[in-house]
Amino acid sequence: MDLTCCKICPRECGADRIKHTGVCKCGSSIKVARAALHFWEEPCISGTNGSGAVFFSGCPLHCCYCQNYKINMESFGKEISVHRLSQMFLELQDNKAHNINLVSPTPYLPFICSAIDLAKPKLKIPIVYNSSGYEKIEALKELDGYIDIYLPDIKYFDPARSGKYSSAPDYFEKTAKAVLEMYRQVGKVVFDQNGILRRGLVIRHMVMPGGRHDSLEILKWIAGNLPKDDILVSIMSQYTPCHNSAQYPEINRRLTTFEYQSVVDKVREFSLTGFMQEKSAAKEEYIPPFDLKGV
Repeated sequence: MDLTCCKICPRECGADRIKHTGVCKCGSSIKVARAALHFWEEPCISGTNGSGAVFFSGCPLHCCYCQNYKINMESFGKEISVHRLSQMFLELQDNKAHNINLVSPTPYLPFICSAIDLAKPKLKIPIVYNSSGYEKIEALKELDGYIDIYLPDIKYFDPARSGKYSSAPDYFEKTAKAVLEMYRQVGKVVFDQNGILRRGLVIRHMVMPGGRHDSLEILKWIAGNLPKDDILVSIMSQYTPCHNSAQYPEINRRLTTFEYQSVVDKVREFSLTGFMQEKSAAKEEYIPPFDLKGV
């Protein structure tokens, strides 16, 4: 993939990342804000030991409510080499992580594949690709064989909402195709004897204030386009007004019980399997400290 005219993500900004950063605020080296055990993922990913989360700096999306804006928008982090990234994978494995959890990895895809290649002779735990879902098919195909578990968001169905809140009116169009490609690669969910996920697709959706109908359309699409018994769906209630959400009064609040429960009810109606977060999860302490730990 050519970093002198970067088109890794759907933005296709064409930036020469050797000379300056792209729309994602990423340049020509890997930048990481934290690498540590993380206990706030889905139970089958965090387990008892924690997920080995590597939080990358930068992001192709520009969500006005981003909870990780310090790293995604402000690009906080430390530049590291491919070799150091591979070492971090093995250090997390030594710390008994259930998996390597690549958080917002999209802009660093070429480096990540190289780091996995370096670590592979010793790496025995699954690789999780934890992304916004806003991905290009061509880029995902480069990951075929590298990723064991895909953990994408489907944030929006309505292009007006994705355009307004994330500057990406083509979000669902791109994400729907990406999720189907992810499923093609990893297939049906597979668990170990302790209920820890070893392979498969987990689709996340965070319910947003005023977004109940959008959420229902997303669930309808999932139920109609993917085998229900082969995947997991994770419905999240953790939306917290953050970053620039105050610019949009309609989302500058927490979810109501009615909004969240109506989406949970629809999950059951469609017989989708997975996880429903407790509504009390909308707390800022669920956001990890970005302190360069493990970097």
